[in-house]
Amino acid sequence: MKRRDFLHLANTAVLSTALNGLPIRTLGQNPLLQLLARQTAENGKVMVFIQLIGGNDGLNTIIPIDQYSALANARPNLVIAKNKLLPLNGTDTTGLHPALGGLRNMYNDGLMNVVQSVSYPDQSFSHFRATDIWLTGSDSLQYLNTGWLGRYLSEEHPGYPNGYPNSNFPHPLAIEIGNETSIALMGTDVCMGMAISTIDSFYNIINNEVASAPNSKAGHELTFLRYVAQQSHEYTSALQNAAAKAKNKAAYPDSDALAEQLKIVARLIAGGLNTPVYIVSLGGFDTHASQVDSADTSAGKHSKLLGKLSAAVAAFFDDCRQLNIDDRVAAMTISEFGRRIKSNASVGTDHGTAGPVMVFGSGVNPGFIGSNPVIPEHATVYDNLEMQHDFRSVYASVLSDWFEVERAILDKVLPGNFEVLPIFRKNKQSAASTEMLSQNFPNPFTNNTTVPFVSQGGLVSIELYHSDGRMVRTITKQAYPAGPHTITISRDGLQSGIYFMHMANLGARAVKKVIITD
Repeated sequence: MKRRDFLHLANTAVLSTALNGLPIRTLGQNPLLQLLARQTAENGKVMVFIQLIGGNDGLNTIIPIDQYSALANARPNLVIAKNKLLPLNGTDTTGLHPALGGLRNMYNDGLMNVVQSVSYPDQSFSHFRATDIWLTGSDSLQYLNTGWLGRYLSEEHPGYPNGYPNSNFPHPLAIEIGNETSIALMGTDVCMGMAISTIDSFYNIINNEVASAPNSKAGHELTFLRYVAQQSHEYTSALQNAAAKAKNKAAYPDSDALAEQLKIVARLIAGGLNTPVYIVSLGGFDTHASQVDSADTSAGKHSKLLGKLSAAVAAFFDDCRQLNIDDRVAAMTISEFGRRIKSNASVGTDHGTAGPVMVFGSGVNPGFIGSNPVIPEHATVYDNLEMQHDFRSVYASVLSDWFEVERAILDKVLPGNFEVLPIFRKNKQSAASTEMLSQNFPNPFTNNTTVPFVSQGGLVSIELYHSDGRMVRTITKQAYPAGPHTITISRDGLQSGIYFMHMANLGARAVKKVIITD
């Protein structure tokens, strides 16, 4: 066996049992996580990734009320009665599934942001491949064996796991609760994920040493395994100590796996664990059949899953509030893909493309980024939702505006100069970003259209992206004095379809949808 393969296997080995009956894995050292851990110690920021495994049906989660008739035509056996949809403050064009009462309350309280139509160009409809793309941050045709967090500069720390934990980093740098270690934190030489367990007869820990082994290749690998086990035991102690210092204060749903995971996360954060990244999951979203109850489309399999998500997230943030940690905790959903626009004959939906990403917490800019997805009046089985935002822009926003990672470092983690979206309340410019770019007129247009915008002074960049994620034109990139301005877009050979204008000025960003017709 190659040493690289051995190290991957060694670091992903399951060491059994857990905290409160749930398996817990610590995701080990790499420089980006060290940076995040250091920043967490300074500003306390924590991000919880909630993986909705199977491909969540975004059109049955965040419902475009303004296109209800087209939705009903496409999904006659799935569509929920309009009067059952949950209304949202400030909009009459979008509603939530009736099972999302907890999330509706969070949205109305300013604790929820929705990024519309998130995907990537050339979507893969395979669960395994699409999941790999989301967790590695790769292009559709690019195959990586490193994760988007795990690969960062790990080659500069070839001695891992030697020396960890230590006085500077006594706590895990990321924690995953579940049965598998995520590839999102796979490093370049070794897997950064390690299973944590409470085994009664563990390897002896004396002065950070392990039992001797033969001076051979096999002996060296045995020494490595023993070291990993010892390190895991030390991290387990840190988890147990943190959990012992805090008790949950909110009421969580009973017999709910996601709620139990988030319950532990809240305890660990409140107990003083300086861990910046947590990963939890909820499975069952591959709803090809019986997605709804045929007698009541607001009930059924998908409704139960959304109900679990809503109740667990609402309880978690209520707990964070009562534990006085809510101002430094955020959470977001990720899922490998959305579902098709048109339902199938099995009262379900097949693998699709884009879907919404929901971000929660007091640090978000409440509301929607992007517009409701466009649903054809007579959708076919081949129709999919158009992408508005690349998933790596969401990741870039987390790194830039939540964890305050510098752009140069961000671009090393996510090459491609991905846009930072105004998901978080970063600064005053972010609050003003939605006002600096006005809707072009006319829209739709055939030959030319006018774009009004407001500069805060300095460099203004406005770029036009096709809905598949390709940047097709730089509209302007020059310095403008502070104040209102207009600029004209000429079609000049652009195909008819849906485009998105992206404007950036002094750290503020805004997006508007543009439609070109023949």
